[in-house]
Amino acid sequence: MNSKEMEQKIIQNYQKDEEMMILVFAQWCVNHDLDPFELYIRAYPNQRENAALKHALSLTVPKDEAGEVGDSTLLGVLSLFGNDDLAFVVTEEMKKMKEKN
Repeated sequence: MNSKEMEQKIIQNYQKDEEMMILVFAQWCVNHDLDPFELYIRAYPNQRENAALKHALSLTVPKDEAGEVGDSTLLGVLSLFGNDDLAFVVTEEMKKMKEKN
């Protein structure tokens, strides 16, 4: 495998992992009756159209069929990809949920 092929493989792996991160975020939102687009826009107001999030949302399952997506799991995945602004918005929502309970 030459360096160009290796570079392409690394990029593909990163993109797959990023898609998984977006899916984890979208499923967490579904599980908590939150709109992932609304949270995303709060974090990134200049990025209104997000095809990857739209695609990920199409892959989510209803919350009664979904497995648990832990808060720490979501925050860890967001952190891995440097989505600090989104992690901040998600943390605010987590605090609101805890205050309701």
